[in-house]
Amino acid sequence: QVQLVESGGGLVQPGGSLRLSCAASGSIFKINAMGWYRQAPGKQRELVATITTGGSTRYADSVKGRFSISRDNAKNTVYLQMNSLKPEDTAVYYCNADLIPVGRLREYAYWGQGTQVTVSS
Repeated sequence: QVQLVESGGGLVQPGGSLRLSCAASGSIFKINAMGWYRQAPGKQRELVATITTGGSTRYADSVKGRFSISRDNAKNTVYLQMNSLKPEDTAVYYCNADLIPVGRLREYAYWGQGTQVTVSS
């Protein structure tokens, strides 16, 4: 069984910073891309940032220059450093991993339970 566990959300003032972490555990053969998505109330889930095994990254235009995604392949962990936070960044942030479980022949998408990020004064 595979689990993704997120941490690091919370309440922060505009202009502040937060760092999210997501650790994948369980019977994992290989992890390919990892990423972060978010969903604000009344809106669809949207991509925030993704990172490949080799470290190639992609960001939503709304977070470019403010957010930074990174990963530690040895720890099966992905991070999201969020700086210069704005009220419109308020959302539930979800971790995603495209991975191959032990004993399986193809990749599956796994999701974390979500962590709330609230940017407010």
